[in-house]
Amino acid sequence: MGIRLRAFDTENFESLPRHARGCVFWEVDPSAGIRTSEFDKEAWTSGLLLEWGTCAQLAESGPNVVPSGASLSLQSRTVVGTAFYAPPPRVPRAAHFPTSPVSVDAVLLTSLRTEPGFTDIRAMLLDAVVADLVQRGVRALEAFGIRADAGPDPSGPDDICEECMIEADFLADSGFELVAPHHRFPRYRLVLDEGLGWKSAVEGALERLIVEAAITITSGELELSPAMGRASRNDRRA
Repeated sequence: MGIRLRAFDTENFESLPRHARGCVFWEVDPSAGIRTSEFDKEAWTSGLLLEWGTCAQLAESGPNVVPSGASLSLQSRTVVGTAFYAPPPRVPRAAHFPTSPVSVDAVLLTSLRTEPGFTDIRAMLLDAVVADLVQRGVRALEAFGIRADAGPDPSGPDDICEECMIEADFLADSGFELVAPHHRFPRYRLVLDEGLGWKSAVEGALERLIVEAAITITSGELELSPAMGRASRNDRRA
């Protein structure tokens, strides 16, 4: 079995894991009192796709090899990881964090979630997000981290969905810089055109991945080994 990364589109919605498909923690203003609504989640993703473009990357588990020219049905693969991102104005929940607002030049990475047993593919999903945003000329990627061991915080949202948030340590370990410290909800930033440029860094990372793991291009999609991960922090800063 292998892992295939693909950009989300409207045809993928029904294939999303139940939580990713229904939870609207980020997408609906908390004043509405709605936490689960597949209708609102689908409306949000569809509208964003039409007005802004790709807003999520998916990781699918399935057969390693697909015969050349064959079509691959959604039923033959299972979505085991999702990464959602959007312009901050399209994310109502973002304004309610003590470390808001998100910088005006950044896209907000709202969630990066994997199914049980697939934690290692988080780095692959993050790489896919970065590669997409670099191609689109985005300046930076930001995210609200969470420190689960910090306990409730009266200054922050009181109805947190921890499944839809990203661990602060993961963001720090992935090269994000801390820009708004907080004991529970720190905000992190990854500048995408820093130094020699993230475009060069992404191209270099892809070259290393091709050498380190088997990649099969089938039906216009990229097949990745689960062992493939994000380049080391030092490599990204080289």
